[in-house]
Amino acid sequence: MGQKVNPIGFRTGVTIGWKSRWFAPKSNYGEFLVEDERIRRFIDERLNRQPPYAAVSGVEIERTREEVKVILKTARPGLVIGPRGAEVDKLKDALEDLTNRRVNINIIEVRNPDLSAQLVADGIAEQLKRRAGYRRALKQRCEATMQAGAKGVKIIISGRLGGGEMRRQETQIKGSIPLHTLEADVDYGFVPSFTTYGTIGVKVWIHRGMFGEQVEEEDNARSSAMTRARRRREHGGGRGGGRGGPADRPAQPMQRPGGSRLGAARKAAQETKAVEKAKPEKQAEPQAEAALETETSAESPGARITEPSSPQLVPTEDAPTDEQQSAPEAATKEGEAPDAAQGDEGKA
Repeated sequence: MGQKVNPIGFRTGVTIGWKSRWFAPKSNYGEFLVEDERIRRFIDERLNRQPPYAAVSGVEIERTREEVKVILKTARPGLVIGPRGAEVDKLKDALEDLTNRRVNINIIEVRNPDLSAQLVADGIAEQLKRRAGYRRALKQRCEATMQAGAKGVKIIISGRLGGGEMRRQETQIKGSIPLHTLEADVDYGFVPSFTTYGTIGVKVWIHRGMFGEQVEEEDNARSSAMTRARRRREHGGGRGGGRGGPADRPAQPMQRPGGSRLGAARKAAQETKAVEKAKPEKQAEPQAEAALETETSAESPGARITEPSSPQLVPTEDAPTDEQQSAPEAATKEGEAPDAAQGDEGKA
């Protein structure tokens, strides 16, 4: 008979930390242990089995003499916190009433819910409750988990699948699941789906790689990015500087030294098209010149040429006008005429 072991319990204390972290004497150990289980069941029923469906994947508990610290791992932290922290305060009050102790709640966001076995199992259980096709549900979840970056996934559902009279078991496996390797990061989740025709159990195993592998990949990516930047600086290349050349030199397309027949044919076709486009333009230029000549000839018979008028002298203050010059002369003549008459009278 196969001895099946929970992957999380198999790795706890070796590569995975404990979910309850506290010390107690023998007289209080059993009380604290039962209290931890009550807290976990209360949070699951309040946040996962009824609205707001906050997708809580795990609960960790730490204890001191004064208070109980509860750490929630959820994919929807906004639903747990609520507007202005109202939901968190309600949950805190409920836990304090349950434990008769001071409770402190911390919330940690699950960045990728497709890599959490508990959340994947919860999603499949909800689909089965809504009478969705179980084969299609398993296939979709497996593909989504593999696309999220998992190394392998295994899902097993068992019960009255599709409402059949006989219980059956359906298994979907993709990738590798090294259950015996303690260094492998294998997550496990189990959720019962309570349907109208019976209970269906959902088990999910997700292989997320080896412990510490993700840190090494991030370090390698960071170092490779640094080497690329250093190489670009040393060669003086930039975004607009071509391939490894200086930034001042414009980027030029790479050409084969001997060319090719296909390239020569394309080049000849492009040249012929350019010549054909240039011909109509050259023919249009003499036609435009002839049209201009005809327009000028048609306008010439009726046109009148006006000579520029002679400039008129503008009188100034220094130079007297003709009228001013003639006025004193007439005045002198009138003055001479009376004098002459007086002289003739005297002689007589």
